[in-house]
Amino acid sequence: MSNYTVESTKVETIDGAKLHTRLFKPTEELDVKDNLVIVLVHPFSILGGCQGLLKGIAVGLAEKGYKAVTFDMRGAGKSTGRASLSGFAEIKDVIAVCKWVCENLSSDRILLVGSSAGAPIAGSAVDEIKEVVGYVSIGYPFGMFASILFGRHHKAVLNSPKPKLFVMGTRDGFTSVKQLQHKLSSAVGRVEKHLIERASHFQMEGPEFDNQMVDLILPFISSL
Repeated sequence: MSNYTVESTKVETIDGAKLHTRLFKPTEELDVKDNLVIVLVHPFSILGGCQGLLKGIAVGLAEKGYKAVTFDMRGAGKSTGRASLSGFAEIKDVIAVCKWVCENLSSDRILLVGSSAGAPIAGSAVDEIKEVVGYVSIGYPFGMFASILFGRHHKAVLNSPKPKLFVMGTRDGFTSVKQLQHKLSSAVGRVEKHLIERASHFQMEGPEFDNQMVDLILPFISSL
């Protein structure tokens, strides 16, 4: 018997996109930690990114007593609308889901977790939502070529005073360790970094690292 339940709903954005959203909740037998909710933002929709890639992390967090929310951004999965190349339209998706969390889950504390292209999108939403108390990036694409698409997102998260954790594999094909360190050297506020040896960018998106991501996120939550 699993230690979590899943509920599905539709969340509408300010510009009319309807987002297929899932809430992963601990079962009643589990001790729910507090009213913090983790909202997870999936990789690049145009390359096949969808909320299913984050199910393992959401399940792991729910089994540890936290509510976790995943959703398909516009144009992905069962969500309506059209995906954008730069990820700027998708900021509205993150804001809409966080607003839904506050209104429907009685939460005033949200942790945003973004994976791959979801990291810059989530990062741009951090200071747009007052209830967001922290941010976790999994494989933020800081590298030169990725920055052609996502470079305009960098400033928002690096200038945010909210606590931040950046997780990356040392063999990430989009961002080198040196590039990550250079970017984080200019970041405001508390910044933590965790490198996973010999892990590539797309490996980090796979299920083999889900448990490790949960184990990194939990102590970060405790520090907020």
